[in-house]
Amino acid sequence: MTTAFFSHDDYQKHNMGPEHPESPDRLVAIISYLAQTGLDQELDWVRPDEVTRDQLTLVHPESYLHQLDLMQPTRGRVFTDPDTAMMPDTLRAARLAAGANIQAVDMVMAGQVTNAFVCARPPGHHAERTKSMGFCFYNNIALAARRALTFHGLERVAIIDFDVHQGNGTVDIVGGDDRILMCSSFQHPFYPHSHCHRQADNIINTPIAAGTSAADYRRKVEADWLHALQDFRPQLVLVSAGFDGHRQDPLAELNLEVADYRWLTDMLTSVAHDHANDRLVSTLEGGYHLRALAESVTAHLQGLTAIR
Repeated sequence: MTTAFFSHDDYQKHNMGPEHPESPDRLVAIISYLAQTGLDQELDWVRPDEVTRDQLTLVHPESYLHQLDLMQPTRGRVFTDPDTAMMPDTLRAARLAAGANIQAVDMVMAGQVTNAFVCARPPGHHAERTKSMGFCFYNNIALAARRALTFHGLERVAIIDFDVHQGNGTVDIVGGDDRILMCSSFQHPFYPHSHCHRQADNIINTPIAAGTSAADYRRKVEADWLHALQDFRPQLVLVSAGFDGHRQDPLAELNLEVADYRWLTDMLTSVAHDHANDRLVSTLEGGYHLRALAESVTAHLQGLTAIR
């Protein structure tokens, strides 16, 4: 069995401007580094299709989808919030990113691949049910979870979000759904300054102070997550994989290294092995220092490809 790697050339067409950190160069850096290491040869490359409208409505109401359609410009850029811009190719890229997550779940559940990594943009975990923000338009990981529950009939799905910014959109969508356990680590206090104190029983928030050492981060995450995940016994593990907690990342103030992302990956693949027949789907969220991003994603993929 293999690790599927989802990517599409049209992800590069979404461009929020030359100074914007969420740039097409992020995927170029990842794919180029994979080629340098030779790891690209170990992956099952998949070119995804767009998500369907019906699939999007598993998470977002039609009124919100229609609002985005109306906002998309025929030229230039429009901003849906101060950090998030749409251009003519944006929603095509977002539909492909969402579609890749749906397709990844389908392939993993069908046993076509062991696990999958969605190397897509725009990211998704800040997108709330009716609000785009934080570079995000559709909530990819929530769509993956709902696909697993509704189409594949699973009863328990775990979402793990280790992006340095809390996945407020995912919390907004899945909070209170006891079929989903969401574990989230994030710098605090920090953007997006919402949902960090959500008290839903299925949300485990792990706030991390700026400047926390990698060793302390590991201890806190393991204490908060591991027993909860083992008790929950997820039938599928989903990962919002943000690599902006790296000490070199310009948008945050944590001190993680590449080795810490491999440690996280090994912990999550162990949970997937124990309870989910190794089924795991990971999707790219943040990470804005290009070299650190490429190296961290590669370490993450090395952990996924080690499962055979």
